[in-house]
Amino acid sequence: MSLSPDEPQIRTHRVAFVVYDGVTLLDVSGPLEVLHQANQIRKGCYETLLVSASKGQVTTSSGLVLAGVIAAAEVGPVDTVVVAGADQLVDGMPDELLRVTATAAERASRVASVCSGAFVLAELGFLDGRRATTHWRHAAAMARQYPKVIVESDALHITDGRYVTSAGISAGIDLALALVEADYGAALARATARELVVFLQRPGGQSQFSVALETPPARSDPLRMVTETVVADPAGDHTLPKLAASAAVSPRHLTRLFRTEFRTTPGRWVERVRLDRAQQLLLDGHSITKAARLSGLGSDETLRRAFARHLSITPTEYLRRFQATGQSLQTE
Repeated sequence: MSLSPDEPQIRTHRVAFVVYDGVTLLDVSGPLEVLHQANQIRKGCYETLLVSASKGQVTTSSGLVLAGVIAAAEVGPVDTVVVAGADQLVDGMPDELLRVTATAAERASRVASVCSGAFVLAELGFLDGRRATTHWRHAAAMARQYPKVIVESDALHITDGRYVTSAGISAGIDLALALVEADYGAALARATARELVVFLQRPGGQSQFSVALETPPARSDPLRMVTETVVADPAGDHTLPKLAASAAVSPRHLTRLFRTEFRTTPGRWVERVRLDRAQQLLLDGHSITKAARLSGLGSDETLRRAFARHLSITPTEYLRRFQATGQSLQTE
């Protein structure tokens, strides 16, 4: 697949991937393959480099070896630096990794991380006062270790200034598609995604996973019954009085249980479950109107507000990002 042969000459973006022994393979290979496929479609748009403290090779956490690694001192200016993650970074990182990243990032216009690679950026102070994300499993540790960073555990990727952070492992593919779109436009990003047979770019604000899966099992019997009821039938009558009555507790007590165990209110939690359901209904081909009704959100406007509040995107844009070119919104 290629874009129009009449495309004007483009400037090549140099992208340096910071790698090291123990790095997670997919954190490197996923984004790297996105840029490679973009190059196949539009020749010369990216030059990719593997960078480490010394040239040669590094061994990934899976035991596979990455060859052709360039020493940081020999790289020269790059446009983008991508720091790949590894589980051990949560407990600390070698000084040489910090030096390599700082050297590579010094003249780069954009610095990105995949998964726990965000810990490197945070350790260097790059993310102080900025919004950032990482793998959901490491988000709490990142927030504790780097209190100056505004950690958002429920996003796939976040851009704040010249820094772009992404969630765990496969989210690096979403991050790379976002970089392609920022550099060369949505058409190339969509064409690249189709070649990779992946979603045409999940919005950065989309949850890393469903709120129903994210919510830990309730410790109290009343709360467990309520959450199971809502997940089983998001479109049901789930007003606070109804939920409290079904659990045989007062509305105030039920609210207290939600705040204590889930750190949210019953209303907000129900809305998130309904939003998850609406997202799936849209992807299944239902209209915005029907998705709103079947999910329990009710009206088009309520659905749009829920998308804006939780995902920072409109339902139409959500569908555009997920659907193949040529598909359109269905009408009821």
